[in-house]
Amino acid sequence: MKKILALVLSTIMVMSLVACGTGTQNETTKAPETTVAETQVIEETTTQPTIVGKNVKVGVILVGDENEGYTYSHINGIQNAIKALGLDEKTNVIWKYSIGETEACYDACIDLVEQGCNLVVTNSYGHQSYAEQAASENPNVQFVSMTGDTAKKSGLKNFHNVFTKIYEARYVGGIVAGLKLKELVDAQKLTEKNYDTDGNIKIGYVGAYPYAEVVSGYTAFFLGIRSIVQNVAMDVQYTNSWFNITAESEAAVALMDRGCVIIGQHADSTGAPSACEERLKAGQTVYCVGYNVDMLKAAPDAALTSPTNNWEVFYEYAIGSVMNNQEFAQNWAEGYETNSVMITELGSSCAAGTKEAVDQAVADIKAGTKHVFDTKTFTVGGAEVKNAFASDTNGDFTNDADEAIIDGYYHESYFQSAPSFSLRIDGIKELN
Repeated sequence: MKKILALVLSTIMVMSLVACGTGTQNETTKAPETTVAETQVIEETTTQPTIVGKNVKVGVILVGDENEGYTYSHINGIQNAIKALGLDEKTNVIWKYSIGETEACYDACIDLVEQGCNLVVTNSYGHQSYAEQAASENPNVQFVSMTGDTAKKSGLKNFHNVFTKIYEARYVGGIVAGLKLKELVDAQKLTEKNYDTDGNIKIGYVGAYPYAEVVSGYTAFFLGIRSIVQNVAMDVQYTNSWFNITAESEAAVALMDRGCVIIGQHADSTGAPSACEERLKAGQTVYCVGYNVDMLKAAPDAALTSPTNNWEVFYEYAIGSVMNNQEFAQNWAEGYETNSVMITELGSSCAAGTKEAVDQAVADIKAGTKHVFDTKTFTVGGAEVKNAFASDTNGDFTNDADEAIIDGYYHESYFQSAPSFSLRIDGIKELN
């Protein structure tokens, strides 16, 4: 198109010069002297973008299915976004369920491209390298790798990393748990087994893997609790799986056997809440905070709430951008400010005043007067942390660039969308 326009302009210029040469002597009109720069401006302003509109096609590669909480939240978010944009799920979305973090992900990406997808989304960290490879080979298709961290250094304009600021909701979930813990202390419901030798109340956390995403989450949860009850200590039990009902249940049981009163989780099943409900009914004092989905059906008495993502916000933004041929952020991370994170319904076991405390905490986070990783609220090795990096430049899983502590707090998901907080703060112990 640009070459044709340049040729047309050149032809017009020549014809104008010929016309001037054959005119009468009193004609003073001259052909305009069109410069190369002017020609380029004309070319750029006359090139029209292709608007995909309602013909947009979205390919979705999921590590699980609707039975797994994290994946279900993505499914729900996409369905809500499609509806809000006036699209039809059957026409505009192609689903690929239970795609492992293997070469199968790359094959799925290519298949979706061949089926005409303009946007391809993968929802697990282990999908990232395969999605990036497919993006490098298909520059006209936009690719999104959820929880990924290589988009910024990939040099690809069509490759994006996305995550929410879920740590904000985990902190608020910690406040919910802290208020319950305070209620139990005030009512003298705890026993000697619930305290460690230093007089700290034992709480537990079921984690998937020792990744920054999990460390960031359990630290935020711990700090939320400690904003209400100071003398707490938390044990983290890993399952080495994002979704394993049996392993998550067993991890929760192990933590309860140690005397933990509150059980949090970064795991996708109902295994931990169900185990807590069983123990509570058997007479043990224990309550839980879930993740991604409302756990009240699995644990109507033990469950307090669950931090969760509102993925509709991102999907409506990204799909809408592709529909209108507009660029969208290479690294996207939003939290309470755009209602991209929240907590689920408060359970009946929550302490009095919980809703009011939650509303105030959310308002403070939105206003920027509350920062989850305020360095005055935690220590590492007994000392306040003054410096911490946020980016891994060489892929060795050790952050070595981008100073993240600015204005007295760690700026999580600021330099990249993926969580980067990996400090092991005092008061938390990883058991495996």
